[in-house]
Amino acid sequence: MTTSTPATREQAVEADRLDPLARYRDDFLIDAGGPIYLDGNSLGRQPRAAFAALAALLDEWGRDLVGAWERWVELPAVVGDRVGCLVGAAPGQVVVSDSTTVNLYKLAVAATDAKVDRPVIVGDANDFPTVRYVLQGVAERHGRKLRLVHRGAAAGVDAGAVAEAVGDDVGLVCLSAVNFRSGAVVDMAAVNQVAHQFGALTLWDLSHAAGVVPVELDTGGADLAVGCGYKYLNGGPGAPAWLYVRTALQRALRQPIWGWWGQRDQFEMAAAYEPLPTAGRFLTGTPAVLGIAALDAGIAPLLDAGLPALWEKTRRLVGLLVDRAEKLLIPLGATNASPADPARRGGHVAISHPDAWAATRALIDRHLVVPDFRPPDVIRLAPVAVYTSYAEVWDAVERIAGVLADPAIRLPAPKKRIT
Repeated sequence: MTTSTPATREQAVEADRLDPLARYRDDFLIDAGGPIYLDGNSLGRQPRAAFAALAALLDEWGRDLVGAWERWVELPAVVGDRVGCLVGAAPGQVVVSDSTTVNLYKLAVAATDAKVDRPVIVGDANDFPTVRYVLQGVAERHGRKLRLVHRGAAAGVDAGAVAEAVGDDVGLVCLSAVNFRSGAVVDMAAVNQVAHQFGALTLWDLSHAAGVVPVELDTGGADLAVGCGYKYLNGGPGAPAWLYVRTALQRALRQPIWGWWGQRDQFEMAAAYEPLPTAGRFLTGTPAVLGIAALDAGIAPLLDAGLPALWEKTRRLVGLLVDRAEKLLIPLGATNASPADPARRGGHVAISHPDAWAATRALIDRHLVVPDFRPPDVIRLAPVAVYTSYAEVWDAVERIAGVLADPAIRLPAPKKRIT
């Protein structure tokens, strides 16, 4: 397959014809007459296999009732290992559990408790709100100090910025691998190396990276990581999240939420809490079995396609999106709010425009394109390798240009809770 960026729509159609990943598009529910969907980094499309997976599990529930737990009890670890294949984690280090926020809290507290003599946490001032809020809460509740790196979202955090912030007083460096607004990618291995030189642990949010951007948790030296299940992993709204704990740390770290699912010999119902010696100690209560089944269906096409192929197509789709935006959107007052260097870009592109909110609403209300909006002025566009075509990216930018050229978007647009 050629890796050049299509220069005409005919070339985009031809790229789709030759695309080795095109067959996975049929694995997802897609309305042929609907708008072009470029919001997979907020909520992935629904996998067709989710119907069968949930139906099978409902049959088990109806037939076997509580006896089905003999099979369900290991799902957090079994599906966790499958997620681990997408983020470079060997078996036994990833479990599916809770939400991203809860997992982030559990691991942040466990890390700071392990570094009690190092009271400073380093984070990113432009990180996703949950990451910042959790770190603020941990710092306030546990007597720590939060030190934020201030770099523009488009530039993103790099190892140099972390090196300036880290010292002998830092116990934890917590960052997102891909900036939620701009798509800027962090060199995780370089940051891990800097943090470890000062004796700090690293905790990564991979919500905008897992399943799209190459991640090597083990070989890159990461200590801890979390991620959601409903974006690129296609687990559905409210899908359970996952967490990673490097094997060498599993016995040393204790999470703050002591629940029976993380207890050794949980059905012995012992009086005292004794956590499992594995990553399972970071589980809490009874897992969401239906949600895990849907998540497993969502990652199946990704595992089948393989991350190298997914990343190759993602980079090409994003490159086409940026090229088309330069030609059609920049002349209409837009700017590229993502890194200019393709090597620093993840799976989505941020387009800044003074009328971004009104344009986003118009695109959705007119059934043209489904992007999302991030304040104050960003239209976020995320093509997804397993179900977005090159022709869709080509057409989407033309539709966005048509809306940006429409004087109607200069009028105030009503705000909505979901953006």
